[in-house]
Amino acid sequence: MIRVLLVDDQPLLRSGFRALLDLEDDIEVVAEAGDGMEGLTLVKQHRPDVALIDIQMPVLDGIEATRRIAADPALAGVHVVILTNYGFDEYVFNALRAGAAGFLVKDIVPEDFLHAVRVAARGDALLAPSITRKLINTYVTQRPRTGTGPGLKELTTREREAVVLVARGLSNDEIADHMVISPLTAKTHINRAMAKLRARDRAQLVVLAYESGLVAPHDS
Repeated sequence: MIRVLLVDDQPLLRSGFRALLDLEDDIEVVAEAGDGMEGLTLVKQHRPDVALIDIQMPVLDGIEATRRIAADPALAGVHVVILTNYGFDEYVFNALRAGAAGFLVKDIVPEDFLHAVRVAARGDALLAPSITRKLINTYVTQRPRTGTGPGLKELTTREREAVVLVARGLSNDEIADHMVISPLTAKTHINRAMAKLRARDRAQLVVLAYESGLVAPHDS
């Protein structure tokens, strides 16, 4: 059972999302909140698999709520998905840097919304290759690269290769084909790299890969 927490200051939207989720046999909405601070309290109380959090809310916004969740080791199993009205922008980029697993636009069709919740619950990032490229071209390239990041020197050659391919937007199966290994081995390389780089998920791994200089924008 996938346990979901809804955090949005618009009751009508929360009700719509909940109605969709309640129809699914494998998903349970454990709680709802109308602002980021209340949402943070409920995350700590329920420790859901997925927290759907609006990016702009009173009391505490979605970015800061995400940052506090990501900073708490006890909440490592909570995958934050940011909800936004506006598509990919710098607010969303900052949320990804803060530790969000991905983002959804609120006018998403129901089938895609349910699929996204299941993807996030598995621990996969909600970043399509097109979104990854936009993240790189619009935001990451505008920021000074820091060189060697924490744990970068600890990566093996194969782990580095896997990180580069993740940063290019490839799926585990595509990475496995490219590296001529099994998808399970590809996932193992990625998970080990995430641990060494202290990345919560693939979304943060992409940001770290470019900001550290491991991957150059033109490589994508």
